[in-house]
Amino acid sequence: MPATLSALAAFNAAPAGQAEEELRACCASTAFAARVAAGRPYGDLAALLAAAEAATGALAWPDVLEALAAHPRIGERPVGAGREAAWSRQEQSGVGDDLRAALAEGNRAYEARFGHVYLVCATGLGGAELLARLRERLGNDEERERAAVRGELAKITRLRLVKLMGGGE
Repeated sequence: MPATLSALAAFNAAPAGQAEEELRACCASTAFAARVAAGRPYGDLAALLAAAEAATGALAWPDVLEALAAHPRIGERPVGAGREAAWSRQEQSGVGDDLRAALAEGNRAYEARFGHVYLVCATGLGGAELLARLRERLGNDEERERAAVRGELAKITRLRLVKLMGGGE
């Protein structure tokens, strides 16, 4: 059985608490994890990803903030030995030391403006592009920025779910 199918079968068969814990490594919202776990069993990865996208889109703003609280600031080196910290380090691998100070300054400005951590799907992006996106999003109004945050959270969650199911590194 391919890795994705065996991982999905194990996920489908796991006790609810274990499934929710695994899901919180992908999106740290309790509501997200409960909703996706409750939808089991999933017939394939596409069904799981669709359920996750719907669950992310349905999160109330406090649930989004709960998820954001688990994300390190862009440009900071994530610490810890857990799966989520390892994924964050991998996702931010394109950030070089030369841009960390500028990103730190941008993070402070963003947090002062919006009241939460700047979230962007960093996979495949270099530090300069991450900084440019941060600066661009500082010009958003609250509504537009919340939509951007939800979109980025959905992208990160999708990538992490694929990894969780053995479809990535």
